[in-house]
Amino acid sequence: MATLILPGEWIKNWEKSGKHEFVQLCKELTEKTDHGNETKDIQAALYEVCSQVVQGNLKIDLVSAVLGEMMELRDDLPSILADVFCILDLETGALEEKNKRDHYTHLVGACLSFVPEAILKERLDPETLESLGLIKQAHQFNQKIVKIKTKLFYKQQKFNLLREENEGYAKLITELGQDLSGNITSHLVLESIKSLIGCFNLDPNRVLDIILEVYESRSEQDEFFLSLIKSYMCEPITLCHILGFKFKFYQEPNEETPKSLYHIAAALLNHKLIELEDLYVHLMPVDATIVEEHKREISEAKQIARKLVTVVLPSEKSEDKEKEKEKEEEKNEKPPDNQKLGLLEALLRIGDWHHAQSIMDQMPSFYATSHKAIALALCQLVHLTVEPLYRRAGVPKGAKGCALQPLKNKRAPQPTESFEDLRKDTFSMLCYLGPHLSHDPILFAKIVRLGKSFMKEYQSDGRPEVKDKMEILLSCFLSIADQVLLPSLSLMECNACMSEELWGLFKLFPYQHRYRLYGQWKNETYSGHPLLVKVKAQTVERAKYIMKRLTKENIKQSGRQIGKLSHSNPTILFDYMLSQIQWYDNLIVPVVDSLKYLTSLNYDVLAYCIIEALANPEKEKMKHDDTTLSLWLQSLASLCGAVFRKYPIELAGLLQYVTNQLKAGKSFDLLILKEVVQKMAGIEITDEMTSEQLEAMTGGEQLKAEGGYFGQIRNTKKSSQRLKDALLDHELALPLCLLMAQQRNGVVFLEGGEKHLKLVGHLYDQCHDTLVQFGGFLASNLSTEDYIKRVPSIDVLCNQFHTPHDAAFFLSRPMYAHQILSKYEELKKAEKGNRQQQKVTKYVAACEQVMMPVHEAVMSLHPARVWDDLRPQFYATFWSLTMYDLAVPHAAYEREVNKLRVQIKAIEENSEIPLNKKKKEKERCTALQEKLQEEEKKQMEHVQRVLHRLKLEKDSWLLTKSTKNETITKFLQLCLFPRCIFSSIDAVYCARFVELVHQQKTPNFCTLLCYDRVFSAIIYTVASCTENESHRYGRFLCCMLETVTRWHSNRAVYEKECVNYPGFLTIFRAAGFDGGNKADQLDYENFRHVVHKWHYMLTKASVHCLETGDYTHIRNILIVLTKILPCYPKVLNLGQALECRVHKICLEEKDKRPDLYALAMGYSGRLKSQKVHMVPENEFHHKDQPARSATPASQQNGPGSTGKPAANTSKTEEGGFEDGDRVKDKSQGTSKPVNKANSTAAKVTTSNGNGALNSTKAVKDDKEKSGKEKKEKKEKTPGSTPETKAESRREKQRDERAGKEERLLREGKEKTPKADREKVKLDEKSGKDDKAKAGNGEPVEPGRDAVKESKNKEKGDRNAATATLKSPNPRSDSAESERDHKRRKLDSHSSPSHSSSVKDSSNELKDPATKQHINFNSVARSKSREREVEKKDTESVQGRSKEKKEEKERKERKRDHAVNDREASQESKRRKDENGTNSSKNSQSTSPSCDSPLTPEKEKTKRSKSSSKEKAESVKAERTSSGGKKESRHEKSEKKEKRDSAGGKEEKKHHKSSDKHR
Repeated sequence: MATLILPGEWIKNWEKSGKHEFVQLCKELTEKTDHGNETKDIQAALYEVCSQVVQGNLKIDLVSAVLGEMMELRDDLPSILADVFCILDLETGALEEKNKRDHYTHLVGACLSFVPEAILKERLDPETLESLGLIKQAHQFNQKIVKIKTKLFYKQQKFNLLREENEGYAKLITELGQDLSGNITSHLVLESIKSLIGCFNLDPNRVLDIILEVYESRSEQDEFFLSLIKSYMCEPITLCHILGFKFKFYQEPNEETPKSLYHIAAALLNHKLIELEDLYVHLMPVDATIVEEHKREISEAKQIARKLVTVVLPSEKSEDKEKEKEKEEEKNEKPPDNQKLGLLEALLRIGDWHHAQSIMDQMPSFYATSHKAIALALCQLVHLTVEPLYRRAGVPKGAKGCALQPLKNKRAPQPTESFEDLRKDTFSMLCYLGPHLSHDPILFAKIVRLGKSFMKEYQSDGRPEVKDKMEILLSCFLSIADQVLLPSLSLMECNACMSEELWGLFKLFPYQHRYRLYGQWKNETYSGHPLLVKVKAQTVERAKYIMKRLTKENIKQSGRQIGKLSHSNPTILFDYMLSQIQWYDNLIVPVVDSLKYLTSLNYDVLAYCIIEALANPEKEKMKHDDTTLSLWLQSLASLCGAVFRKYPIELAGLLQYVTNQLKAGKSFDLLILKEVVQKMAGIEITDEMTSEQLEAMTGGEQLKAEGGYFGQIRNTKKSSQRLKDALLDHELALPLCLLMAQQRNGVVFLEGGEKHLKLVGHLYDQCHDTLVQFGGFLASNLSTEDYIKRVPSIDVLCNQFHTPHDAAFFLSRPMYAHQILSKYEELKKAEKGNRQQQKVTKYVAACEQVMMPVHEAVMSLHPARVWDDLRPQFYATFWSLTMYDLAVPHAAYEREVNKLRVQIKAIEENSEIPLNKKKKEKERCTALQEKLQEEEKKQMEHVQRVLHRLKLEKDSWLLTKSTKNETITKFLQLCLFPRCIFSSIDAVYCARFVELVHQQKTPNFCTLLCYDRVFSAIIYTVASCTENESHRYGRFLCCMLETVTRWHSNRAVYEKECVNYPGFLTIFRAAGFDGGNKADQLDYENFRHVVHKWHYMLTKASVHCLETGDYTHIRNILIVLTKILPCYPKVLNLGQALECRVHKICLEEKDKRPDLYALAMGYSGRLKSQKVHMVPENEFHHKDQPARSATPASQQNGPGSTGKPAANTSKTEEGGFEDGDRVKDKSQGTSKPVNKANSTAAKVTTSNGNGALNSTKAVKDDKEKSGKEKKEKKEKTPGSTPETKAESRREKQRDERAGKEERLLREGKEKTPKADREKVKLDEKSGKDDKAKAGNGEPVEPGRDAVKESKNKEKGDRNAATATLKSPNPRSDSAESERDHKRRKLDSHSSPSHSSSVKDSSNELKDPATKQHINFNSVARSKSREREVEKKDTESVQGRSKEKKEEKERKERKRDHAVNDREASQESKRRKDENGTNSSKNSQSTSPSCDSPLTPEKEKTKRSKSSSKEKAESVKAERTSSGGKKESRHEKSEKKEKRDSAGGKEEKKHHKSSDKHR
């Protein structure tokens, strides 16, 4: 430092003059030009000033201000000042005085504003800098300085340690960069490189690096550089490290790895110069990062999907802002450079599939191909691989494909020449592509076309040696369809062409394979790929948008939108649409109409989606009340019918689904089949047909189509053909029929355990209706050959397949008609005879040939004893014919032809229709008209042929081996009842068939007995019907009643159609005996009595059903009553009884069971409108007042009667026609003195249930009949048993009795004048007595079996028999009158409801006679009853020949009477409890036959006046129990004036005389 010392004065007077002097000095020093010294002087000046500050002589702020001013004098002054601070730093640092050090630091701190920090950091000590706050920590600062110094001064730079020369590298680059097109080879260049390395001492590794650099810039020269590297290379690992360093250089942020580097790496890998494992570790990012990224993508996709599905209501502005932000983010986001994917792409470009596959295996599935570049590279490789095979087998006719240049790489996958070659690499490449094949639609089409070509080869090539290979290839193509084609279609935006192309392949697969693929596509594919997750959510959102706006008005626009959406993602769209349809069935019509823009594939997918929705196990097919099917199932079924009819969708899957459900015992889904057949074939099933429709249904196919259905379903030809083809191709026609036929019983016995009875009935009806509908479809659409080939014979159907007989014949019937027709045509062609007679003969011959095997086959359906009465020929004829065969519906044909004429006239008059359309419509109507007329003519000829055939057959239909009762029973049981409830047309057919059998004068067929059995006991039949069966049963009864009403209404019609007909014989003769003369016939008036009795029985049964309270009984009887309303009730009092009961139902069920209430109200209204057509009883059948006054009360008993006579009535009513000859004998005993008396007696007994037998005709034949029966009994009945002996004794007695009765009748005719009414009536009573004993009947020809059965049944039937029969033994008058008095007392409170409910349930309904068409053992039971009763009768007449036996029987009867009396008293109590004070009022107003009932008080006064008469009447009433009913109060009031004590005596006398006769 210089020796310049500032004067002390300056220091002292610093502020005054010193400061100025010092500044002046410094200026002078800076202006000196003496180089080198001026700096020292300034330094010295500055040092002295600063040291003065340190010592405390000068103030810091004053000095710092001066120093700041001086900084402007020179540029380097801050540096000079810093040097001064450095010296002072050292000095003050060594001093012990702390204050000097503080002065120093303060001074430096004050100068920081004009001395740069960087200069101070260079020159000051670190501790000083720390104290000044320029650095944080001195220790760290020192360490940093050390490191930097070490790096700067001690670290060695590796630069050309081998003394390399730059010229060598220049020559190397020139050598490698030369033109390689000449004869230069890698070998020559390698020699040059070696010499350069040797000459210029070049580093071999650096030379290899430069070779790679040049190769990278000349990547097209693969062959040259690869062979050069291969020759030059030392170790593969070295080359790999050099490449790795190159890749690492590009791993910095925002660096992009050049494609040329990827290319050379791929080429080196392909030529196995390096290993993938060695290079893979040098590439970024690491695998864990890739997996995390993939997971993040999936979670983001799912989140987006959730956002789309969930309903959010943000403001529109915020939505727009969010969208803008997302767009900005997408712009800013730059995909990170994934070197692994870059290398993968390069490998694929050069065709190195195996290394590429290894890289892809390291990543999540489909991660690599989700990048478009890689997907396209892989697609290109597949293109090149399949090209030769595609050219050979896949190119469509007329198409020109652009030729592809094959890869030069010999290690690339080999091009495929056959389908077998596809298995090597192509299929695996496609599987790695997955849904991203969508990037290349052309390749998509190529793969699909190859699949089509393979399927054609697969289907045509049946060689067993290639079968296994073909099966493997088929499974490969199915896998490709599942994993690649369908997911790729989902990512293509509405490409309809691809969808159709894919259908070209898929339609060659069976529907099982297709549906499996659709199921995978719908339920699994969308969950695996992030892109597909988003697409699914977007599709659902779009579907919601469209469905919200879909209406009938915008079908076209919405349909196009649906079409676009469905091309790519049909499963998702249809799933949503079906879910909406299940909730809102009003969407069905617009949805079906909007589906017209779908592709064929989409229609097939729709069919699958519908089946999947139907089979959804999470959905209940029942409503919560378990009585009806769920609405969603009904909606889907309706949709099925509409969709499958309108669009060409394959039906096999749906039909197989229904079949499988039936196999599993589930009948709910039959609703689907019902809808499909109805919509596609136009065949409706409904029991609500009008009579006109039903009439049309009995005609030909054209008439059925025009007039038989509610909706005129047109244009069903194509759709019904499609349905037929589907059934035949998949062999489902017969299995469906058989399963439905079996399932009818399955519904009841397998399914119906826990289900509601209403539901069971509904399911049964649905099953049955669908069977009828489906069978009708098959019959009308299948050709003769197809039908005969598929339907087995009747015995196989019934015995092997366990098909119910009615269903089996229903299925076989069209087959018989086809066969007969074809055989008839064949015979006509064989002999060319044109005469009508010849045609008929040929037709009969054809029938015999066809039906003969059937007659033999039906023998196995029933036990042998059945054929004792019915011939198999009759059975088969009944079941094989239809209404089409029996009658021509001329009215229906005429009606439809007239409609068409009206249409033609309307078309002509309508001026708005264009001329060409007019012409077409007129032509259509005219053609239909001609068709109908032709069809009518054809049917007329056919019916004539059938009737002629029946005329020839009828004589051999019924045998006479058993009683006529058994014959009728079997006819009802095996023919009439099963078929009448099968369908509405069958119901009409059954009624018409009975009428036809009658009209044909069929031997041994008792028309009267048949009608009687049909009308007499309908309770069980009605109770066992389902709802639809009730409709059909009602229709059957209505048709039967129509015939009866026609005969009843006009004597001329009756005499023309019934008199002299065997069906109206009241005595049946044995075979070979000449009968049928006038005496055997039922006259017109007696027939009217019989009809009244039938009406009465119908009323009784109806009232019983209405009073039960049971849902099924009430519903069914109301349905039946509604159906028979045109013909019943015709009698006023019966109608009133019904009206009252129905009104009661209306009141009771209004709030309980609304469906019953609706039925009852409907019937009630219609019944009231029919009231004007009802007539009083005496107009309905002839009824004289005097006769009526003398007639016992039994004739006025309505359904409301109580007591035992009613029970006996039921017995005789049911068995009334069982043995007409026997009953006639007894009923006519002494009761027919004159004609008027005859009619009266007949009327009386008719009301009691035996009127059909009480005619005036066959007195003379009684002897003949009884004699014949006696002979037959002797021949047939073994005499060893006591029973047969008793019967032989009875026969003798009967003969004697018949003779006496005949004589008595003659005497009565001679002696009795017409006016002697009293005498006549007493005779009638005695006749009734006889009838009481005889009316219970006995078998005409009992065989050995019948005797045994009677023994077996006697014990079990005793209670029922005693409950229904009166004791034939005489009792004391007082006991009789007491009981009669009780009954009258009871009767005063009676009403039809109570009587029917008690009597029908306790007595009548237990009688097996009512069950004869239901119970197989009914015939045997009725026989045993008859024998038991007859035995009692004969023993009482003989005067108790066996006292012990008689005593025992008397005790039993006493016990039974006590039981009955007890029941009657309980009954009266119950009625009082139920009816309260209104019971008598009810009995008066509701009794169906009581015209003017009297009160109990009046009755008592009358009874007191004629006690003796009443005693006689009570005895008579007791004895006439089998046929008689107790007196009504009304009759007693009429008889009171006419009777006197003499009458009572006369009656007693007459009883004595009648006893004598017996």
